[in-house]
Amino acid sequence: MSKEVVYTVRVEFGDCDPARIVWFPNFFRWIDAASRHFFVECGVPPWHATEQTLGVIGTPLVDTHAKFLKTASYGDTLAIHTSIAEWRGKSFVQRYRVLRGEDLILECDEVRIFAGRKAGDPTGIRAVAIPEEIRRLCE
Repeated sequence: MSKEVVYTVRVEFGDCDPARIVWFPNFFRWIDAASRHFFVECGVPPWHATEQTLGVIGTPLVDTHAKFLKTASYGDTLAIHTSIAEWRGKSFVQRYRVLRGEDLILECDEVRIFAGRKAGDPTGIRAVAIPEEIRRLCE
């Protein structure tokens, strides 16, 4: 099992729809921020630095599954608990639990890859093996 890191978000009025509930794409924006925050808190350098040392340019999303359990509204403070549920060869499952106090608002699992640049194609990317040093930092 990996470390668990908490990323906190305060819901603002502009994050909500006319019914005063969080517009669902905002959860995915916050989860994406929580993903990078997880690696930063584990001690992984910025992606521009890992590109130079490990050939890793980031961890793009390839699959997601979310279950919305309760609503949230402006003024709420949400705690996004992030961990790695499973390590694979070139991908991993990142798990998120979004809580408002003790209330579970959302559960989400994402499959992400460790990406590097394609040889000879500066705009293309490819999945690369997960660097052991990154895995060690996150466990």
